[in-house]
Parts: sequence; structure tokens; C-alpha cells
Amino acid sequence: MPGVVIRKAETADARRLADISYRAWESGILPLLTERLGMREAEQRRLAQAVSETLGRIIVAEVDGIVVAWCSRAAHRAYIPYLFVMPELQGHGLGSRLLRRMETMLELEGAERVHLETPADNVRAVRFYEKQGYRILAMRPDGRAAHEPFMSVRLEKVLMPFEGDIDED
Repeated sequence: MPGVVIRKAETADARRLADISYRAWESGILPLLTERLGMREAEQRRLAQAVSETLGRIIVAEVDGIVVAWCSRAAHRAYIPYLFVMPELQGHGLGSRLLRRMETMLELEGAERVHLETPADNVRAVRFYEKQGYRILAMRPDGRAAHEPFMSVRLEKVLMPFEGDIDED
């Protein structure tokens, strides 16, 4: 996709990032759930809070100057809790580009493996991560209410951190 720039998130991006994540959740995760009163509003608040708490660890993809996707990493560990692409732009390589950039950043910090989770029923996401070289490690309940069990898939990718001298030629 031409015109793509990947950069660190800025404070001014926060509202846009929360909107992108909510729209991706609404199209990809909500259909897997039994909708309850207030669920949408609670998710909007949760995602806005996630953006606020991780803004310094977020990278974004811009297309022609407009933020259309984002990825964050956890503090002090090689874990990617969030990767969101606007629904209408999914399947165009933006998620792959953000994920590769985040993996490179983690490699440069010395990480040998990276982990992430996604809902088990989100087959499209599981297949996406497998295509990116991740393998399924485990399934586990994600902590939702007992009347609506929801399983998460934990995935891992072995990174190839650089070792050795850098040739100065």
C-alpha cells in the first residue's frame, strides 16, 4: 500500500486510536459475543483507557497522513497486547507491517520471543498471526463472566536477535 508511514504515537492521536480499536472490536469481536446492555459503552471506555495507559509504547500506521492502524507493546516484556487496523483497510498488509516493526523493536532490545493473545473464535486473527510466524502455545479462559465463557489463544514467535559485530565498512 503506497503512502504508508509508521511512526510513534503522539498525544494528539489518542482519540483516533481509541476509535480505530473500537471499530475493529465492533466488527471482529462483538459478533462472537452475546451483546448485553452497556457492553458497547464499556468497551469504548476500556479501549480508550488502554490507549491512554500505553500511548508511549504505541506505533501507528498512517496512510496519506491519516492514522489507520496501531500496535502497542507491554512495558518491560516482549508482549503485544494490541494490534488494530480499521476494518475497511484490513487485509492490505498494514497489520503485518506494524507487527514486523514492533518485533524489530523488541529484537533490538534483546527479546528472543514475543507473545500475544487473541480470542480463539476470531479465526481470522488466529490465521493472520500464524501466517506471520506465530505458533499457538495454549488456550485459556479470558476472564469474562462464567455465563459467557470465552477462550483466548496465546501465541508465540521466536525472534532472531542480531548477535555479533557490526561491520563498519
